[in-house]
Amino acid sequence: MTTWKYTGTVARTQGHLRLRVAWNGYGWMMRCVELRRHTDNDGDRLTAQGIADAERIGRDELRPPYAAFLSTGAQRATQMVMILRHAAGQDDVEITSAIGLRSSVEDRWRAAAKAVGKGADLEAMRSVDPDLVDHESRLLGLSLRQIVEALPDGGRALVVGHSPTNEAAVLGLAGEIVPPLAKGGGILLIEEDGTYRVEPLV
Repeated sequence: MTTWKYTGTVARTQGHLRLRVAWNGYGWMMRCVELRRHTDNDGDRLTAQGIADAERIGRDELRPPYAAFLSTGAQRATQMVMILRHAAGQDDVEITSAIGLRSSVEDRWRAAAKAVGKGADLEAMRSVDPDLVDHESRLLGLSLRQIVEALPDGGRALVVGHSPTNEAAVLGLAGEIVPPLAKGGGILLIEEDGTYRVEPLV
């Protein structure tokens, strides 16, 4: 079970989760998750280029304030979240480890990706390992749903994870296949009145 720890001013309970999140200053009703892939890495650390790219994203692409910052727990993802959190001016908001957005069968994902070729989407991977895509999408989608539902109304979270598990989580929750995320790339998941849609980050 993931341990969720937030700091901030708003308490939110969803099922067995009780979060403390930072009020983000937006209006109510919609809840959003900015779901990004980490930037360039060498092993489990960002490269110098990856750090520079994350800093550029922090300067040019963020939409603060954020109610929560989350990482899958991998060092490269946490590094990027730390850079983006600092760029947003919210160093006081704790980074949460969302390990439910990591797959326990990463080798199978790598094998499926290798079989279909570079740049293939989930539909192509499903053609070589349908059980992997369908089962993992459901699990990852449930984890993403927990993150959304634990946000305060009007809240926006920034989550840094991996490919293709980010895309699989979106498929499992919103039922949409999104193109493979480039390093540093992302999508915006929006929940409104219990329905989900995906939009590009602009």
